[in-house]
Amino acid sequence: MAFTRRSLFAVTILGGAAGALAAQTKSGWKPLFDGQSLKGWKETPFRAKGEVHVKDATIVIGKGHMTGITWTGEFPKSAYEVRFKAARLDGNDFFAGITFPVNDSHCTWINGGWGGSVVGLSSLDGDDASENDTSTVREFVKGQWYAFRLEVTEKRIRGWIDEALVIDADITGRRVGLRDGETELCIPLGFATYSTTAGLRNVEYRLL
Repeated sequence: MAFTRRSLFAVTILGGAAGALAAQTKSGWKPLFDGQSLKGWKETPFRAKGEVHVKDATIVIGKGHMTGITWTGEFPKSAYEVRFKAARLDGNDFFAGITFPVNDSHCTWINGGWGGSVVGLSSLDGDDASENDTSTVREFVKGQWYAFRLEVTEKRIRGWIDEALVIDADITGRRVGLRDGETELCIPLGFATYSTTAGLRNVEYRLL
């Protein structure tokens, strides 16, 4: 069978699309946000919370005392990764707080807390993100989008911001838990802000 230039071009395009789909499938990443609605999520019932809505393929988490969204389905306890993009749109405190399962407990990765710059895990051995050995300081530019990736295994929690490793915690023998207060309303998986409006996009996870 002879191929014309047009048919050969079509085969090339289709082959490229199939290759991209195969690569995506092989990567194992699954979306947690459809880009249009809060399907699969609920607004976290914090007291004095702000508004949450979807606009331009972005979940906008409004400014309140604490405001957030919580996953309504099941979620793995270990051996998984979550990645997402987030931006601080208004305010000066944490805009990308993610609460996540760790074996039989939960933990929160705070980004931009304690006045806008603290990054760390809350809590390890009872100490907050501002107090334990995961605590670092980083400037976040208002309106700028950052790429976050979280990896949780049985013995380790690691986190990246724009491909830079910022969290690398060996949790063997350590007490992993949540800060006292309303954070437990985020379990099993949730995002929250504190006195800050944030944008959230491209939320995905995969098993390791």
